[in-house]
Amino acid sequence: MENEKFSFRKRLRSFGYAFEGIGRLLRDEHNSRIHVAVMIAVVTAGFAFGITAMEWCVVTICFGVVLMAEAMNSAVEAIADLVMPERHPLIKKAKDVAAAGVLMAAMASATAGLVIFLPYVIEIIKNI
Repeated sequence: MENEKFSFRKRLRSFGYAFEGIGRLLRDEHNSRIHVAVMIAVVTAGFAFGITAMEWCVVTICFGVVLMAEAMNSAVEAIADLVMPERHPLIKKAKDVAAAGVLMAAMASATAGLVIFLPYVIEIIKNI
């Protein structure tokens, strides 16, 4: 496999699999749809407040990290359920730790959101 020649067709196919995974994540995982709804609200607020380019970069990275964590959590859960459909303490640990990763990413993103948006909100409140 190491000596396999580069193939644009195979690279395009791999992108297709990735987009299929995104679709599956959004279709099958309720929490991912909640994350996307929050992202839509944040993008709307970003345009409304006129956040800076750097703030958009931070917000975009946060979006990616949260969705990536959600995708990894879903993958861990799917593999764990396949390997061990019945309850097992190590499977529970794996699932709990993967879910903790999503929570930590969401909490860090929420904190970044507060740092970015709170000054805009305070400025509006001061001008009322």
